[in-house]
Amino acid sequence: MSRKQSITLFFLLILHVLPHAELSAQSIPSSPRIAPDPKALEYYNLGRLNNGYSWTDLAQISLWASGAADGSSSYSSAVSRITAAAAAVNNSNDLPASDRERAEYIFSYMHTNILRTYSYYQTRIDTIFTNGSYNCVSSAVLYMILCGAAGINTSGVITREHAFVTVHIDGQDIDVETTNRYGFDPGNRREFHDQFGRVTGFTYVTAQNYRDRQTISNIEMISLILNNRIADFERRGNFINAVPLAIDKATLLLGDTFTVSADAASVEHLFTDPRKDLTDRLLNYAGTFLRSNREEDGIIWALSVSSMYPSQDRWDTFLQAAVNNRITRFLRETKITEARNFLNNNKTHITEEEYAGFDTVIIETDLTNRAGRINSKAAGDSVINDTEQARKENRLSENRANELIIFAVLKTAAAVSAAPLRDWRGAIGYIENAVARFGTSRELEQSLNTYRNNLAADYHNRFASEWNKRNYEEAQLILNEGLKEFPNNRQLQSDKEIVNRHISR
Repeated sequence: MSRKQSITLFFLLILHVLPHAELSAQSIPSSPRIAPDPKALEYYNLGRLNNGYSWTDLAQISLWASGAADGSSSYSSAVSRITAAAAAVNNSNDLPASDRERAEYIFSYMHTNILRTYSYYQTRIDTIFTNGSYNCVSSAVLYMILCGAAGINTSGVITREHAFVTVHIDGQDIDVETTNRYGFDPGNRREFHDQFGRVTGFTYVTAQNYRDRQTISNIEMISLILNNRIADFERRGNFINAVPLAIDKATLLLGDTFTVSADAASVEHLFTDPRKDLTDRLLNYAGTFLRSNREEDGIIWALSVSSMYPSQDRWDTFLQAAVNNRITRFLRETKITEARNFLNNNKTHITEEEYAGFDTVIIETDLTNRAGRINSKAAGDSVINDTEQARKENRLSENRANELIIFAVLKTAAAVSAAPLRDWRGAIGYIENAVARFGTSRELEQSLNTYRNNLAADYHNRFASEWNKRNYEEAQLILNEGLKEFPNNRQLQSDKEIVNRHISR
């Protein structure tokens, strides 16, 4: 059976952690019960002591798994009804002599006197006796109990999407589809007779070719009741109530040894590893803290629970996600100091590699935000120097540091040359110093050309202003100064031609 598949059909439940699952709009209580129900361990030890369970044991355990509290009216009523059903079958004058016929008789009795309506989600044994509704698990468990009372050996069968029963009689294994009133030994034709013994018709239930068919014990079949209840809670987003049921299921199947680090050999006889299923439930509940932006509470809870129910890699993944989510929210709110403090406070909960990654994200976000706000040379120098320092300490990659430095240089040059001063020369000098320090780039060269052209345009404008005033000598001085600095500027060369034409007249 694939352990990666999540089955919402109420029979087998192996759900993934739900970082993207829809949650109901419920308030999340502080913590679920994380200690096993003492009854779970009591029932586990009972099976170990007696090398199995009697039919009355199975009846009591199935009611406990259904959520009927011992001593409650629903529990007492169900016990009485099960006991009465077993007595009615075993004391019936019509009870056949052969085991096969008795097994079929019990099956018919259930559908005639107890089972009324198939209900996809109805997994509780006590509810069967309240309104007659059932699903594949609850009907299978009840059939196993009544067969046990009649001395008929049974086992459960699970597939990807279904559960049913096999009876073991005279060396033969006979399947019983408990959800279908004609499901005893599916694939065999049955005759109907009238009161005079004449054949009046046939009924036939097709045998199923189930994938991944797997035989399980009676107690494992009962544990599916807990699975179904877990699935019901999680389907409705009620992850907190799923946790204690998963703990109880693990205890019922493994006793008090399941808190030890996972050892595949110790559970290889089981149809699924209850410890993995439990970790799924714990992490699904932990995910509600992330969804409600309560990462700090989630981390505290995870650290306390993971010490009791270890699964190192998966808890580490959760802690990384929690730290990531909280830092992301801090950075989104531009709370750099808070993000840094949070990371340092949770340094021991993540790996060195993860810490370095978060550290880089915080530094990069801080420098990017500061670079975007540069409005003076001093602000630009601060960003550039801090970026260079982070690169030297390997806290920023070479490429990202270069990108930030170039951006900061251009932003600073723009601030230096902004109105009203229009200090093109200051902008040019700032970029040239940066090129000398860090090397050139296409963006810096383009910006230099722009500022140089702007400065050359200033020479032209000053020249034109004086020339138009007929201050020819002053105009020529300005032009010569400009040509000395920008000898190849086309506009200034054009101005020189104007001067030469004027002189030649």
